[in-house]
Amino acid sequence: MTRIKLKTGAFMPTLGLGTWRMNGRKCISTVSTAIDLGYRHIDTAEMYGNELEIGKAIKVAGIDRRELFITTKIWPHNFQSKDFIKAFEISLRKLDTDYVDLLLLHWPNDLIPVEETLSAMANLIDSGKVRAGGVSNFSVSQMEDALDFLDSGIVCNQVRCHYGSVPRDIINYAHLHNLVITAYSPLKNGGISEIKILRDMADKYNKTPAQIALRWLIQQGVVVIPKASSFDRLNENLIVTEFSISQEDIEILGVI
Repeated sequence: MTRIKLKTGAFMPTLGLGTWRMNGRKCISTVSTAIDLGYRHIDTAEMYGNELEIGKAIKVAGIDRRELFITTKIWPHNFQSKDFIKAFEISLRKLDTDYVDLLLLHWPNDLIPVEETLSAMANLIDSGKVRAGGVSNFSVSQMEDALDFLDSGIVCNQVRCHYGSVPRDIINYAHLHNLVITAYSPLKNGGISEIKILRDMADKYNKTPAQIALRWLIQQGVVVIPKASSFDRLNENLIVTEFSISQEDIEILGVI
């Protein structure tokens, strides 16, 4: 599994498993299967309502916790300091772990000063229960505000990003400030295979359009967390860590 170095010195797998709308026994089965296949990065959130199932899946998989990179997110209605810490502690218990590798502010909340929320984040980082902090769905100006208050603790912005819809201003700002971008919905909710240039490139590399789209992002420093539930799709996505696209073809597809 390929990894990208965070400014904290930790390493984040460039491919993770997205788990939005994945619940119940299917969630437990899918996550444990993914771990068995080699996935080491699991992405969840308070709002997804599946942290308990993911905790069970990790236990079923029987893997050393240190081998996993677990991300969860706190919903904006819990951004006041006490609410933030309480919500995180609930998430931690559900995940059945002593710490998370990355904790994100799920969306901006203009009603609560970001300094208040990030102060709570800093306390959790200091406690060791959170290894690194980050944000999700933040604009450039919102990232600036976050970094002004907690530069060392903010390592990531998770945003919607896929071939044909790339927030280049956010990505460029992140890379300039040593932040990692994680792309959710990197396969356009399944619509990526309709793009002709990806189909043509897939034929050239004997891969699927989805694999080309994921690899295109990874090679440009973007972490991807596609959702998948079937064994075949989980395995197909995992293969993107095992091949490369030439620089010439990256340029044909488009440089971020």
